[in-house]
Amino acid sequence: MSPSRPTGWRRLDGVDWSMAIFVVLVCVAASGIRGSGRELDYWGNFTAFAGRFLPPDWSVLPDVGWAMLETARIALVSTAIAMLASLPLALAAARTVSPWWIAIPARLVLNAVRSVPALVWAVLAVAITGPNALAGCLALSGYSAGYLAKFFSESIDAADQWPARSLQAMGARPVQAFRWGTWPQLRPQLASHVLWMLEYNLRSAAIVGYVGAGGVGLLLQTYQEYGDWDRFGVVLLAILALVTVIDYAGQRIRDLWNPQPRPPADG
Repeated sequence: MSPSRPTGWRRLDGVDWSMAIFVVLVCVAASGIRGSGRELDYWGNFTAFAGRFLPPDWSVLPDVGWAMLETARIALVSTAIAMLASLPLALAAARTVSPWWIAIPARLVLNAVRSVPALVWAVLAVAITGPNALAGCLALSGYSAGYLAKFFSESIDAADQWPARSLQAMGARPVQAFRWGTWPQLRPQLASHVLWMLEYNLRSAAIVGYVGAGGVGLLLQTYQEYGDWDRFGVVLLAILALVTVIDYAGQRIRDLWNPQPRPPADG
């Protein structure tokens, strides 16, 4: 006699319950969202404001190009620094690698780093180094290291530990077991996380410039202050173009790492 299948709410698993709780929380949160209470022509306000961006003032394109170059430099350097700094932090925070008395404090440090927004990191960096590109690198490096270390530690915890344990059972040292048993599984995931962080930092580098941390954000702040929205629009288009190129390049790189098998040829 086959066992009876669960019915009703007993068939719900952890994912179902999590989604149900999420939907309830969204409904509760949405009920508290209120506008100003005034009768406003939202569409009219939007079209009037959007009209200030047209036509774009392409005369500022050379200045925007140099600012975008500095933004790209900030994003590249900060991502590289964050990648190097996050690896030891991730190993310390991974529960499958480090003992609990190291993993728990390491996770608390990562939570503290991520709880501070990138713009606040930029304000602190500008206060220390002054308004320059170095402040942007320091701000995004610290912020990115917190996120990359979290992503890396979760990837380490999710990796199959059987190869590393087998190597240790055969006499390999823990470092050797990690290098040959766990690292090959992690390498594609970690590289994908780094690419995502680079794309994120390209956008963030434009924002931290608002507080003097270098890059194209300084132009955005200047054009906004003087109401030069036609020039402001050119900067936004330049950011869009750069992020699109990086996104396309990142997707092609991921395809090279994980090539899709081709169907067998007919005949």
